[in-house]
Amino acid sequence: MPDEPAAGIGRDRQSSIYRAGVSGRKPVVPTDFRTLERRARRTASAEGWAYVAGGAGDGATMRANRAAFDRWSIVPRMLRDVSRRDLGVELFGRRIPAPVLLAPVGAAELIHPEADLAVAKAAAELGLPYVFSNQACVPMEECAAAMGASPRWFQLYWSTDDDLVDSLLSRAQRCGAEAIVVTLDTTLLGWRPQDLNLGSLPFARGQGIAQYTSDPRFREMVRERVAGGAGEESDVRVTFSAIRALLSMSRRFPGPLLRNLRSPEPRAAVQTFLDTYSRPSLNWSDLATLRNRTSLPILLKGVLHPDDARRAVDAGVDGVVVSNHGGRQVDGSVAALDALAEIAPVVDGELTVLFDSGIRSGADVVKALALGADAVCLGRPYLYGLALAGAEGVRAVAANVLAELDLTLGLTGHASPAELTRDALRPA
Repeated sequence: MPDEPAAGIGRDRQSSIYRAGVSGRKPVVPTDFRTLERRARRTASAEGWAYVAGGAGDGATMRANRAAFDRWSIVPRMLRDVSRRDLGVELFGRRIPAPVLLAPVGAAELIHPEADLAVAKAAAELGLPYVFSNQACVPMEECAAAMGASPRWFQLYWSTDDDLVDSLLSRAQRCGAEAIVVTLDTTLLGWRPQDLNLGSLPFARGQGIAQYTSDPRFREMVRERVAGGAGEESDVRVTFSAIRALLSMSRRFPGPLLRNLRSPEPRAAVQTFLDTYSRPSLNWSDLATLRNRTSLPILLKGVLHPDDARRAVDAGVDGVVVSNHGGRQVDGSVAALDALAEIAPVVDGELTVLFDSGIRSGADVVKALALGADAVCLGRPYLYGLALAGAEGVRAVAANVLAELDLTLGLTGHASPAELTRDALRPA
């Protein structure tokens, strides 16, 4: 008796789309990245698109990220039983359904008003971990409440105020975060011409600072600033745009809008954030104090050099995220996938290795896993889905990536991510 047809989320996803097609219904969210990006661009505002899709300088790093994937070819193997596939992996004691996380992305309300809350709902539906952004538009507690028991992590930008760092870490642990991802590559904001040409920085309008305005230590810092009279004088001219910015700050600050419009606190909150959000002096000595600050697993995000990866091992952290911030920080940086190929052999399983920057498809996930990543983080693609259809758009994009991952695994003769090694690839 012949075997039953191969099961799996890839076949299920295909079948649901094709069944809908019989009735004349096409996917609202495109299943390929290029069409997805094109449609999202038509939907987004100029400021939103510049922030989300833009990169550092001339965009050389963004192009390099994609070119690095093209330098590797997948080599399928035949006559292996792949009738049952399991995408599940374990990260820090939690079994997740696939080696894919939803990356932290700041100021997501530039793309859709539900922002982080929509992403949290989609992640929970799929059972994928969502890394709460330190630059979120929705406080972590609200996102955690929407996720129930689903896994969530927290991204930390190390502030110049250590008490604020401690407060953010404490809140993350209380709301069920299962790991802390310390972003290292944004101690200074990269040169981003698309934002600069529009004079657009969302944080200066109060967007993307909800983790701060919801934090008791940060609110204390704001009150201290107001009491001290700091920042009362301003060189901002009274224009329609300036009034709109004030309204934006006031709407996003906790409390009634009318009260906030009369209060100096919303403006002081923006100024306090801009003064303290990140620490250019951050170094290995600072990181050594993290073990006393949190009991959660610690990952360092932005590692691109093998020596830094080795030092992370020596420092006793739990993982690294090989990333160049999606090409948004340093123009002309090494491609993240090239860095992964060098770093994975150096750490050799001594810590967990995640990867982001350039993932666009399930086939990309296969290449990253074969080069040594334990899991990958998805960024821009799900934001484009968010732009098109909110939470359902995020869910659709992630589901499509998982479906292609499942099918690519099977078609290349692998039944699980654990079976992927560099032998599955050849230099193109």
